[in-house]
Amino acid sequence: MALPFVIEPTQLAALLGQPTSKLLIVDMCAEHTYLQGHIDGAINVPPQKILIGQPPVPGKIAPVEQLNRVFSFLGLTPETHVVVYDDEGGGWAGRMIWTLDAIGHKNYSYLNGGLHAWIGSGQSVTQEIPTLTPSKVNIKLDPKVVIEIPDIIGELDKGDFVVWDARSPAEYSGDRVTAAKNGHIPGAINAEWTSLMDRSNSLRIRKDAKEYLASLGLTGDKRIITHCQSHHRSGFTYLVGKALGFNIRAYHGSWAEWGNHPTTPVEV
Repeated sequence: MALPFVIEPTQLAALLGQPTSKLLIVDMCAEHTYLQGHIDGAINVPPQKILIGQPPVPGKIAPVEQLNRVFSFLGLTPETHVVVYDDEGGGWAGRMIWTLDAIGHKNYSYLNGGLHAWIGSGQSVTQEIPTLTPSKVNIKLDPKVVIEIPDIIGELDKGDFVVWDARSPAEYSGDRVTAAKNGHIPGAINAEWTSLMDRSNSLRIRKDAKEYLASLGLTGDKRIITHCQSHHRSGFTYLVGKALGFNIRAYHGSWAEWGNHPTTPVEV
């Protein structure tokens, strides 16, 4: 199924009328939002299902056994094309897309603007919960996607490498305390995740995102790693980078790990 990475509500709506077993719509909204109304055929996946959820870094990727259960339940196959959305502008949707990359599944799309754009464009929602056919999934995590502290430390002195910090300016500066050490990874560029959302256009990715990021020093010729506090907000910046064709990866440990690690360098 040849679909664009960023898909618009009208494009997805046109597909819903065409019976296909290869399209899986994943709703990453809160459960109460999903139950109030969701895209026809969408199945809700609570974000916590794809996280490890345990200290000291609860935002790290879930164990393989847990991910096998989630994606088996969803009926994922190599041919499945996954369309992901949420109701917050793309954080959890992006985190799911990163997870799909981590397990080696490359057939996916992001619904631009998520549920806000879907409803804003006049599309209907339903309260009907679909019935899924489970599959047998046996995944392996890609270490080129699921990177750790050493993968960043070894790059900090490289001229073509940059860290995209998706947190708030107060977190970036260290004024807001969120860990034992506060501030940012040396040389990191701060572009808060919400700055990439167009609030006048149902939280879609802003059309001038490439130019905006270039003005900050985040460009397509760089090797970029993005993070936040728990790799939730940076789920969105990760998908924006992918949409722009950047060479981008994401650090799932994020500041919860970096800021509490005894030897990681911190800049303020």
